[in-house]
Amino acid sequence: MGVFTDIDDTLTTGGAITPDALQALADLKAAGLIVIPITGRPVGWSEPFAASWPVNAVVTENGAVALIPDPFSNENGLQTSQNMRKPLSKRYQQDVATRASNRTAMQSVAEQVLREVPGVQLSRDSDGRETDLAFDYNEFAHLPPETVQRVLAFLQREGMQTTVSSIHIHGCFGNFDKWQGANWIVRELFGRDLEQELDRWVFVGDSGNDQAMFEHFTHSVGVANIRHFADTLTHLPRYVTPSERGAGFAEVARALLTTR
Repeated sequence: MGVFTDIDDTLTTGGAITPDALQALADLKAAGLIVIPITGRPVGWSEPFAASWPVNAVVTENGAVALIPDPFSNENGLQTSQNMRKPLSKRYQQDVATRASNRTAMQSVAEQVLREVPGVQLSRDSDGRETDLAFDYNEFAHLPPETVQRVLAFLQREGMQTTVSSIHIHGCFGNFDKWQGANWIVRELFGRDLEQELDRWVFVGDSGNDQAMFEHFTHSVGVANIRHFADTLTHLPRYVTPSERGAGFAEVARALLTTR
């Protein structure tokens, strides 16, 4: 059995993981469950959490890149700073040449968006991104819905796959979303077919880039702040927690551990 979870506004509250959510991760892992955060955040931003949280992996950039802590890390593991407890390996769905070509194209698209859509800025975590673009609409900036739609339309005209999280507008070259990334990482790490064992997995999320997971997972849960986005979602979670954000995730963990 395993748990996939979003990070921003699912594990975190006000931009930081809450003690109850961090303890919930530890309790799930200690009970023998596979625990994998899956996020639109960049691989660079995610490295400290992959190295210190009690998780099996962190899948980043909406499924394109994974950070794997021990015992899955290998001789090609990343160098980690002294305050990180575990070495990491990094795995990609695209090869080096494809990533390099896409990065050049993404830089060109980003420059056009910033030039042509007033008020739009790249997300502050963009330096850590390797496979996608992210524009801030609800983290430090507060953009109106019509601007969000204008950015999405621009990215789509350039042939990018798009999604919207609770804070960022994302665009990438490649067939990446959290559902595709979840299937990939289960095959990559465990040699198993996620679709054949969905009755044994739970997903917890809160926003638009979680829709593919809500659509496919038999046991899909939204923390209570999902209600802020409900009118914009085509696929909703099957269950909603009483509490928002990290407290809501802790409620999910307690429910899972009680029923085991």
